[in-house]
Amino acid sequence: MLQVKNLTKSYATKQGPLYALKDVSVEINKGEIFGFIGLSGAGKTSLARCVSSLEKADSGQILLEGVDITKQRGAALRETRKKMGLVFQHFNLLMNATVFENIAFPLRIAKKSRQHIETRVNELLEVVGLTDKSDAYPATLSGGQKQRVGIARALVAEPQLVICDEATSALDPDTTKSILALIKSIGVQTGVTFLVITHEMDVIKELCTHVAVMEDGEIIEQGPVLEVLTAPKTPTAKRFFSKDYIDSAWRGTRRIFRAVFIGETARQAFIHDVIRKFEIELSILSGNIENVGGIMVGSLILEITGKDEILAQVQEYFHENNVGIEEL
Repeated sequence: MLQVKNLTKSYATKQGPLYALKDVSVEINKGEIFGFIGLSGAGKTSLARCVSSLEKADSGQILLEGVDITKQRGAALRETRKKMGLVFQHFNLLMNATVFENIAFPLRIAKKSRQHIETRVNELLEVVGLTDKSDAYPATLSGGQKQRVGIARALVAEPQLVICDEATSALDPDTTKSILALIKSIGVQTGVTFLVITHEMDVIKELCTHVAVMEDGEIIEQGPVLEVLTAPKTPTAKRFFSKDYIDSAWRGTRRIFRAVFIGETARQAFIHDVIRKFEIELSILSGNIENVGGIMVGSLILEITGKDEILAQVQEYFHENNVGIEEL
C-alpha cells in the first residue's frame, strides 16, 4: 500500500546539512495501523511530512499504491493528496467555522455537491460521536472533541491513508484512551491504513499493529508490535518497550534475566515449577502484565543464581515451554 525506499531528507544549517532522515525504508500494508516511535529529533515528523508531500525529500522514493509521489507535480500531486488524510497534534481547526463546516472543508475545496457534503459529514459526525455538536464552534469544545473533529475531517474525503502526527500528545490520559479506541474502531470498520507518529509507547501498545523504532534519522528496528515488545533487539527499543529495562551500570556481575509470558503462559505458575525443578536461587526483581492487541503479555525481571550449566538448562526449559527469556 505504502512503500518508502531509501528516503533521505536534510535541512541546511550554518554548520552544514542536518540530516533528519537517512536512507529510511519501510513498507506498510493496507489496513495496518503502523506506528513510528522515537525520541524528539529522531526523524518521525520529517518522515510524516515527506510522505504527505508537505516537504520534499532529498532522495529516495515514496510509493502510494505503486505510484511514486516524489516525482509528481501539479494536478497529479493534488489528486494523490486527496488519498491522504492528516490528523494534527494541535487540531488545526478553523476557529470561525462550525464543526460541520470544519469537517466539510476538504469536500468544499474539492467542489463536491451540497447533498454529498451533507450526507458524508453527517455520517462522520455519527462515527465520531458529535452529532449534537454540528453547529458548535471549536472554542466551545473540549480537547477530545476537537480531535474527533480533526479525525472526521481527515476521513471525510475517504482517504486510503491517514497520517496521525502526535494526535494524542495534547490530551489527558482518559481522553487519549477514547481517541485511540476511536481510531482503532475506524481502522477495523473501514480498512483505512494509518501511519501514526508518537513518542508514547502506550499509544503503540494500545493502537498499532506494527511499529518502527527511529533514532537519529534511521529506522533501527521494526516489526509486529507484539514481536518488538517481547523481544526488542536494540537498547532504544528496550527502553521504550520494556518498563523493566535494567541499565548495565546497575547489573554489575549479577545474572539478570527478562522472561516474557504470552497468552495462556502469562497465567501459569511457571516460576514455581522452575524453582522446584532446578538447583537455583531465583528472585523476582519486578514485573508487569498488560493487554497488547487483545493478548495478555507478562514480563518479569529475574535474578537467578546457580552454576552456569544449570542456568543454561533453566533457559532451555523456558524456551521448551514457550516462555521467552534473555539475559540483560
